[in-house]
Amino acid sequence: MFYRENGQFKSNYRSDQQIFPVAQDRYAIYVLIAAAFLVVPLFATNYFYQAVLIPFVILALAALGLNILVGYCGQISLGSGAFMAVGAYAAYNLQMRIDGMPLILAVLGGGVFAMVFGVLFGIPSLRIRGLYLAVATLAAQFFMDWLASRAAWVTNNSSSGSVSARQLEILGWHISTPMEKYLLVLAIFCVLALLAKNLVRSAIGREWMAIRDMDVAAAVIGIRPVYAKLSAFAVSSFIIGLAGALWGFVHLGAWEPAAFNLDMSFKLLFMIIIGGLGSISGALFGAAFFVMLPLVLTLVPHAIGLPLSTATVTYVEHMIFGALIVFFLIVEPHGLARLWATARQKMRVWPFPH
Repeated sequence: MFYRENGQFKSNYRSDQQIFPVAQDRYAIYVLIAAAFLVVPLFATNYFYQAVLIPFVILALAALGLNILVGYCGQISLGSGAFMAVGAYAAYNLQMRIDGMPLILAVLGGGVFAMVFGVLFGIPSLRIRGLYLAVATLAAQFFMDWLASRAAWVTNNSSSGSVSARQLEILGWHISTPMEKYLLVLAIFCVLALLAKNLVRSAIGREWMAIRDMDVAAAVIGIRPVYAKLSAFAVSSFIIGLAGALWGFVHLGAWEPAAFNLDMSFKLLFMIIIGGLGSISGALFGAAFFVMLPLVLTLVPHAIGLPLSTATVTYVEHMIFGALIVFFLIVEPHGLARLWATARQKMRVWPFPH
């Protein structure tokens, strides 16, 4: 088999602590990134960009942020939709109220406002945990739904409650085509995924995992629960808020408060459950599954001559999601990412038993 580590010797700590210590993994990542940036634009259609690629990348970014909080730090959150809404509306207000505000700064500003919002609603995590913490973060969702619907200044006094993003432009580059939007969100995702991967391998990442595994023991050995939990809320909310700004500006273009309702929070939580808790790749697996399943349920019945109505597709989709969530929670709590890791391990030791 080609997946072998023979001859790949590590002579220093730097090489031993690489993100991908196996050479085949590094080459595969390089090929995937090159294909995403160079090959996909040669063949993808506008429909495929808008229906699959752009929402997949943005949802993977949001799931990545939530996975830092839930998967790595063990703090249950049901307010992800609210953090996305804060990022989207903050970026919109920054562009509308500050003349000449660049798009990138507006999006990053949306992430900063979402970070502050997330830290405020993460303070209860210092005293409560589990179901009680989930209910506390759920309050953030209800609060943001009320604020976006009732506070006129949030929508810049829009009578209908919906807002529209301005022309997307970065350093003179007018982003108008679906391909350009895809390349923009893909570049942002790659940068943040790399930062997140290094962050969870750092000292603060080890503190998050210690808090997740046993917070009392972590405090005994000198880890500060206040710093660890609030930093996890800050980083997670920043990434989710940035994803919310991209969802509104790049994917939707115009949106209303219902675009970031409770359903979005549950969808992101289910993504990381199915994709894999405590795994960067789990965000990709979960987002891919959630984006592709509705398309498969729509296209496959048409291909075999048994078209399904939209209502039927929605019901079947919910049934499959529910069944898979129960399945993964019972059989494989670490989701698709663990199945992929197990397959890689089997390839490393083949033909010997594992």
